[in-house]
Amino acid sequence: MKPRFLSPRVIALGGLVTFTVSIYTFSSSEYAFRLKNWSSSIFSERQRGSCSPEAWSDGKWMYHKHTNLTEMTKPEQSLEFSGLGGCAADREYFWHLGSDHSETWDIFPDVASYEWAPSYHCDARSLDRAGMVKDMVEKGGWLLLGDSITENHFFSLSCLLWPHVRATPNYTENPYFDRAWPQNLYLSPSSPLLSELELPQGFSVESTPLVTFRRIDLLLSQDDLTQLYRSSVLPGDSETQDPSTQRGNATLFSEEQTWSMSPAEYMPMFLAPLPEANYGTLIVSTAGHWTTTLFSAFRDEEAGQEAGYGIEGLLAFFKEAMRTWAGQVQDALNQYRRDGGTMQKQIIVRAYLPGHDNCHNIKSPWPSMPSQPFPTKYYNWPWIDDFNTRFKALLATPEFPDIFYLPIERPGRLRPDAHASGDCLHIMTGAGVLEGWSHYIWHFVTREIGGRIR
Repeated sequence: MKPRFLSPRVIALGGLVTFTVSIYTFSSSEYAFRLKNWSSSIFSERQRGSCSPEAWSDGKWMYHKHTNLTEMTKPEQSLEFSGLGGCAADREYFWHLGSDHSETWDIFPDVASYEWAPSYHCDARSLDRAGMVKDMVEKGGWLLLGDSITENHFFSLSCLLWPHVRATPNYTENPYFDRAWPQNLYLSPSSPLLSELELPQGFSVESTPLVTFRRIDLLLSQDDLTQLYRSSVLPGDSETQDPSTQRGNATLFSEEQTWSMSPAEYMPMFLAPLPEANYGTLIVSTAGHWTTTLFSAFRDEEAGQEAGYGIEGLLAFFKEAMRTWAGQVQDALNQYRRDGGTMQKQIIVRAYLPGHDNCHNIKSPWPSMPSQPFPTKYYNWPWIDDFNTRFKALLATPEFPDIFYLPIERPGRLRPDAHASGDCLHIMTGAGVLEGWSHYIWHFVTREIGGRIR
């Protein structure tokens, strides 16, 4: 059952009505406006504490400083500006925090002084970092699969959950890495929460991860995708010729580097028992590497930049590929239950976030999306909405009951100022975008799944 649209929680005490509000800071005039709108529907339906992804995304960025510090003089201060105490992960530490180049320090404190205020229809759990750790230990951790944007998310989680977690591998000691290596967050043996947690039987503080990130750009392996391409019928295929004959020896990919693997490889990781694993939620996101430069079989130079060099054909193939992916991961979950698995497990698809043109010359959030957000057709950014739309429509059917699509990209779409120093795609930790993903996903899996209020 998918989450329903629900109103804010209203509590009656001694004849008075009070509102439980899950947003951070807004002016008295805005509060009055929201209060007026809330009161108009107080008795329209039974009230429940809930927040759909659409209600979460339908909000605005509010200015909220974490410190009186007004100027950055050393990169470590990015933590103070962001209201973070530290980060467990250490790969490209200050790049993730947006403070690796002194010439860009003028973005602080403003870039780290915004927090997302969801709509008045949203009554999400208040962000509780200790509560997140407790839920990951007692109800199941997170396995994150995706590209380097998901790696941004993993690093942010290592800061959000600090000091209760430790990270591996240690990139300070060994900076030579392969992007396919898993990165993990484990419960720290020095966490002050340790004595308060109810560790599941078999849980190992030393070896059971709370969060794992794996670099998987496409969700299916290149071999999976090549086999599907050679056997599928897509719009534009000849109706008189068997596509398997047309494409029998076709090359789908260029030599562009990418990292991915098959669900047949990573679903056993997700479903593995304690002490090896204790994952409750698989979080995936893909679209950034679905380009006609990587998928060169779809490249059409004559179509030109405005038409994405033939990206419509790739979009049709993406839809077929994600249907194949969804079927495989749902089947794996069904088999897990047939084999006696009892732990609640779910799969979250986070809508992909495109980059922003000219991001480093934009110094504050957008109040709303501009009519032309992509004046320059970089990469596949103008078509990311099309990838998201196809994925969302696919998962709206009852065919995949344990796979939930979360369209929570809008807060990030409104933050062109929140990018890392080197490009206009990757997001810095501490600007609120990545932290907002963690906040909402945590709320969703502990409050919204199946319509349950725990």
